[in-house]
Amino acid sequence: MSLHAQMTPEAREALERQRRNSKAASIVLGLLGTTLIALLLGILLLPVYNPPPSGTTVIHIPDDRGDDPPPPRMRPVSQNPSSPSARPVPVITVPVPDLVSLPTVQVPVTESDSIGSGNDWGEGAGFEDGPGMNGVNIPFNTRKRCSKEDRLEMLAEGGGNPEVEESVVRALRYLKSTQAADGSWGSKHKTAMTGLALLAYIGHCETSLSEEFGDSCLGAITYLVDIGMKNQGRLVHDITDRHWPYEQAIATYALAEAQTFHAALDIEIPMLRDTVSKAGQLIIDSQHPSGGWDYAYDESGNRGGDLSITGWHIQALKACKLTGIDFRNLKNCVKRSLEYVEARQASDGGFCYTGSNPVTKPGGAALTGVGMLSLQMWGKGSAPAVRKGAKYAEAKLHFDWATPDCDLYAHYYLSQAMFQRGDKAWNDYQTEVLADLPSLQKADGSWPVPGGGGKTNAVGALFANDTAEGRHYRTVLTTLMLEVYYRYLPATQ
Repeated sequence: MSLHAQMTPEAREALERQRRNSKAASIVLGLLGTTLIALLLGILLLPVYNPPPSGTTVIHIPDDRGDDPPPPRMRPVSQNPSSPSARPVPVITVPVPDLVSLPTVQVPVTESDSIGSGNDWGEGAGFEDGPGMNGVNIPFNTRKRCSKEDRLEMLAEGGGNPEVEESVVRALRYLKSTQAADGSWGSKHKTAMTGLALLAYIGHCETSLSEEFGDSCLGAITYLVDIGMKNQGRLVHDITDRHWPYEQAIATYALAEAQTFHAALDIEIPMLRDTVSKAGQLIIDSQHPSGGWDYAYDESGNRGGDLSITGWHIQALKACKLTGIDFRNLKNCVKRSLEYVEARQASDGGFCYTGSNPVTKPGGAALTGVGMLSLQMWGKGSAPAVRKGAKYAEAKLHFDWATPDCDLYAHYYLSQAMFQRGDKAWNDYQTEVLADLPSLQKADGSWPVPGGGGKTNAVGALFANDTAEGRHYRTVLTTLMLEVYYRYLPATQ
């Protein structure tokens, strides 16, 4: 006898639902299986990624030459000394923008004699606006200073030799060895001397993450930023000293270059950008109606400033422009300052201190390089005033370390101006002025007192003083002169 179970309509409907669900589940499982297999095959075909050791920062420096980019440089980031101030200790944040997620690295931040003689640089100077590193416009040639191979190549192209590079490195090591615990250099003019040292570091592409000079560079930045934060953008300890505009301009110049390079590398130093913004705006707002800048930032006096003070402010403003920070009235300020500079040129081509009468004293119109460079920096390298200045310099402004004609202040400017001129003018100049500088350097990296023991043909020649500050000052000026081969692109190119 056979038994036949009868299926009710309810049971049949339940079975159909189960079949439909089972079929859907089979389709989903099939799709998931196919996806899983594809993922496994993709993983097997990917190259193996070996993460860097713990505590390592990877910095990518874009290269717009069209060649294959160099491999990323990696180095451990060491802890820096704590800030001596009582304020909360800030940190440097170094985000690493890459497809591979790496942890953010955090580095603790450490906390009269006249100084003078009484980007791109613009159209015609070889610097052009264009895409830069992480949105910051650092011209390609400026970034080339960050590679030793490129520096040596540019030295050779400019007529220099590898001894120049070796001399610069020895000088930077001297600066590192003489830095005070608070990050400064100097005694009476501490912010100016610290700013000059920082310019020498950045001229060699040393930043706060540099392996050998990173801590020293960071200490200098922190020292200047701390002063700017305490004094609302005034980068000086004593504003009662009428010479303080020199210090303001030099320190602003250095911090602005530091801001540009660190921003390009995605390195954020707390309050650096803020300090540059305040310091740069103070310079613009303190311009004399003449177009120049005067002692104590006197805007109402009849003197109207002088070319020595004005030259540092023009350099500072160019560095400020390259940061990309928005400064009020910058364009008009620069226009007026260049008019002031051109009005300081005498009929013989030399540029004068305050007026425009030809200079007859020994040493000649020592500020001729100031006038030339100021115009070149802002796209006026082919102006008649620059050509006349170059002819004057070739005929009158000679240099010899062992004689009174050893005005390092004048030739800090003139070395840059003649490099921009290029061709025969530059070849003759570097043969006379720069070729012997490495051989004169002392074993510790500094340079001896110039002038041969006599009085120099220079005004306010602090660089010739046989003091620690005098030795520091002539060392940074000489270093910046030697770095001219790769700091900026010559106008002839």
